[in-house]
Amino acid sequence: MGVPDDAVSEAVRLEPAPRWVAPVFAVLGAATIPWTAYLAATLPDHERTHNYRAAWVGFDIMLVVVLLATAFAAARGRQIVGLLAASTATMLVVDAWFDMTTSRRADVPEAVLSALLIELPLAAVCTWIALHVDQVVERRLRQLARRPTGRAQPPRVRGVAPTVRHLRK
Repeated sequence: MGVPDDAVSEAVRLEPAPRWVAPVFAVLGAATIPWTAYLAATLPDHERTHNYRAAWVGFDIMLVVVLLATAFAAARGRQIVGLLAASTATMLVVDAWFDMTTSRRADVPEAVLSALLIELPLAAVCTWIALHVDQVVERRLRQLARRPTGRAQPPRVRGVAPTVRHLRK
């Protein structure tokens, strides 16, 4: 049994994103800077808006859905939990930001406490899950495999990549 050839290991290595993603996103990020400066100079400080309640309630409903989807995927040992956790983290950070910046002056301390004690710590946990999805799924698969099922083989978990499936013991 020899060590894999460097050419073979290079051919097997998968890129996390296509090569065009970095330059396109760099251009998009750079192009957004002048737009942001324009908005900062021209938008009013105060604006009365319609559908304010619908916007917030709708956002919170979407947050509930992504939280529950993350919980479901984690419970089932599905690799999509990483994407869902990243989405959840993003929504929690956005929620904290807009809670703090749109609150009435008297409500700002409550919004800051909510951000510091609930939303941002939960976003950090979700980010950790997203960055360590293989470990999270492996741990859950091991827990599922240890459960008595009455079968000779551990239960098969749908939606798990073969690279993670072989880690079950």
